[in-house]
Amino acid sequence: MKTRTNLLLVLLICGFIFSACSPRAKYERMLKHEMASGVRYDSLFLGLYFGMPEKDFYEHCWRLNQKGLIKQGESNTTAELELKDELTHNAVMDFYPRFNLGKISEMPVSFKYKGWAPWNKTLSSDILQKEVLKWYKKIYGDGFIEIKHHLHGTAYVKISGNRRITIFKENDLRVWAIFTDLTVKKGWNDSPSLPQNNQIDTTKSVKN
Repeated sequence: MKTRTNLLLVLLICGFIFSACSPRAKYERMLKHEMASGVRYDSLFLGLYFGMPEKDFYEHCWRLNQKGLIKQGESNTTAELELKDELTHNAVMDFYPRFNLGKISEMPVSFKYKGWAPWNKTLSSDILQKEVLKWYKKIYGDGFIEIKHHLHGTAYVKISGNRRITIFKENDLRVWAIFTDLTVKKGWNDSPSLPQNNQIDTTKSVKN
């Protein structure tokens, strides 16, 4: 009887240890720590930021377009940046934000290799996801943790203050990185369902 009790105690202890080391537990600790810090990280990329008014976003993209830095993306519903040196192979990055009360609260970003083909395994999303992760570590710092996303399988997440970055694969072609302001949108299961197409040309001025 004593032996059985000891065995149950060991199993319970092991269960607690395993639970504390699980991806969800790591995520929850990261979330709690960063949100309690009170620090804001609003910077995204290309001069875009959380809280940027919608009108300012369109005007900023128009200026970037005039400088030749971005162009119209897929179906003219996103802005597109060509990546020539950031990754091992040439790729394109498309983005368009979600707005809350007229200000940027989330920024879905998609990546794909320009030379992708179903038979070319060196340009698969498996490789692309790892390359985006490596590149983002250089820009936004280390500290990404691997999780099993409820919709998209293996994903990588980093939280810095209010800013969460989630990197995951959609399919063999496309990888997504979702920037979320956690002071606007919170929770373990709220990150990316895939963004819907948007019908506004982000490279045209909205001054008129």
